[in-house]
Amino acid sequence: MILKINKFKNQITAIAGFLLILALVAHFSGLTDVKQVALLIATAIAGIPIFLKAFQALRMKAFSIELLVTIAVIGALFIDEYVESAVVTFLFLFGDYLEARTLQKTRSSLKDLIDMAPQEAVVLRNGEEVTVEMNAVEVGDHVIIRSGGKVPVDGSIISGQASLNEAAVTGESVPKTKRKDDKVFSGTIVDSGYVEMVAEKVGDDTTFAKIIELVEEAQDSKSKTEKFLDKFANVYTPAVVVLSVLVYLITRDLHIAITFLVVACPGALVIGAPVSNVAGIGNGAKHGVLVKGGEVMDIFSKVDTIVFDKTGTLTKGKPEVTDIKVFGEYKEEDVLRLVAQAETASEHHLGRTIVKEANDRGMELFMKPTDVEVMKGNGIQATVEGHHLSIGNRKLMNADGIHMVEEVCAYAIEREKLGNTAIFVAIDGKIAGIFSIADQIREDAVEALAEMRENGIKKMIMLTGDNKHTAELVAETLGLDEFHAELLPENKVEMLMKLKAEGHVVAMAGDGINDAPAIATADIGLAMGEGGTDVSMETADVVLMADQLMQFSHAYALSKATIRNMKQNTFFAVGTVFVLLAGVLAGSIHLASGMFIHEASVLLVILNAMRLIRFNHGNRKGGRKVPVAEV
Repeated sequence: MILKINKFKNQITAIAGFLLILALVAHFSGLTDVKQVALLIATAIAGIPIFLKAFQALRMKAFSIELLVTIAVIGALFIDEYVESAVVTFLFLFGDYLEARTLQKTRSSLKDLIDMAPQEAVVLRNGEEVTVEMNAVEVGDHVIIRSGGKVPVDGSIISGQASLNEAAVTGESVPKTKRKDDKVFSGTIVDSGYVEMVAEKVGDDTTFAKIIELVEEAQDSKSKTEKFLDKFANVYTPAVVVLSVLVYLITRDLHIAITFLVVACPGALVIGAPVSNVAGIGNGAKHGVLVKGGEVMDIFSKVDTIVFDKTGTLTKGKPEVTDIKVFGEYKEEDVLRLVAQAETASEHHLGRTIVKEANDRGMELFMKPTDVEVMKGNGIQATVEGHHLSIGNRKLMNADGIHMVEEVCAYAIEREKLGNTAIFVAIDGKIAGIFSIADQIREDAVEALAEMRENGIKKMIMLTGDNKHTAELVAETLGLDEFHAELLPENKVEMLMKLKAEGHVVAMAGDGINDAPAIATADIGLAMGEGGTDVSMETADVVLMADQLMQFSHAYALSKATIRNMKQNTFFAVGTVFVLLAGVLAGSIHLASGMFIHEASVLLVILNAMRLIRFNHGNRKGGRKVPVAEV
């Protein structure tokens, strides 16, 4: 029954409003009986949904705002204040209507995301193009997307080329050109071009579906402030009833006691924090930042120390082979072929870079490596074409007892000082070559880090498994406070635990895969970039969907703005209650006017929170390109 009445709540509000106007006309026309009847009917009609919700709350042993209003309305009828009983019930319903409308706008970012979800897909079945519902697309299907079409699933392009707008996933509105072998994501739009892709993730497994799910869960989660206010309201609401009784016993004025009951309703106080939380998380989603709940937002706003991984975080994570130096009787082509075949068994970004270099040179990597052993943080060992290969850093060479002459060491240091990572290659126990691999610092890194310092970050540290020369070069270029190089994943965790023990509130930014232990250890774990999206979504508290450090800066500024907005709403709500109560006791505020001010205060805290939807910390595109760097 309650659901049926709530369905017609807007119509009930409109009828009550019409009856109030009728009562006003009857008043000026001298039709007293018509006025009284209209007011009583308006009270009854508008009061029904309020009374039912109050009854439902009582059955749940809860003191709700509707219960306070119900008591006040019954009291007003008892003392023949029909005008106030009708006005109070109408204002409560009308305020509820306005709150619902404005709250919908605070969730507009999520609604926009859902609206972007594709509904249909064009797939190839038996050599023919067939339009099917998105849920009918299966893994392995070949999907066709033309200009203006939405990508329905995650997958890889197998033919064609197109310019894609990925704003729905990354928050970045500048289109990206995608071609064969590039990854594409559900929810993105083909601005121009034509592609055929193979479906790899469908339905609820797509990146876009997971984004919507995460944002919905985050907006429904509660911050510490919200949890406290919920507990406070459970105590505060019954306390108001007791105080109202005391007011009556002291003043012997039932009208003042009833008015006290209404204006003391904690409506603005209860709704102020949740609406700020919803709006802030919605803004993040709009800008490609997934914040996993109000509590994460609260802790993030208190962060004073940020720890960065280097590769893929401070740098682009798209390294290239810049040089191959061979030693002894080996030829460059032979060393590259053997190493690339060994690295086909590795998931490390440096290994994939070497494989890519071999593919770009047209080499056929037909031999699968055997006896593969990944030396975590140091490299890989494998047998290829009958040769035993050790590929990695100095620690791996030393562990294998491989002798490196002065010429080899000097060359490696020279390359590292130029910003390269030196990958040593030993074949059958002898040094055969060194691969120089370099990456570039992100264009927006300098600007983003400067903004974060302005917003309150006191310490910036880089932790990397790379060599100290390259790490020092990156740290100096970006003006970091500290750097620690040649670290294993467990070393990064130890550093984070030390920082937390010193009293720092620490955020760790990494790629969400290799840095998963460190991300989980930090007060706030933050994963950035499109690579490793599944893992990053599971591990991190904050996920940046695009390869942009400026999103990090926006996320940090947004967390501070959201918590500040939440506090503003709380202070305003408490202040309004105190002013109203003082006005009631002074006799200057009556039932109808008190209800009007109460509803106005609720709307004002919602409108204040809605400012977060348009919040932009001053994100500026581009930035200075820094050509030096890492891996």
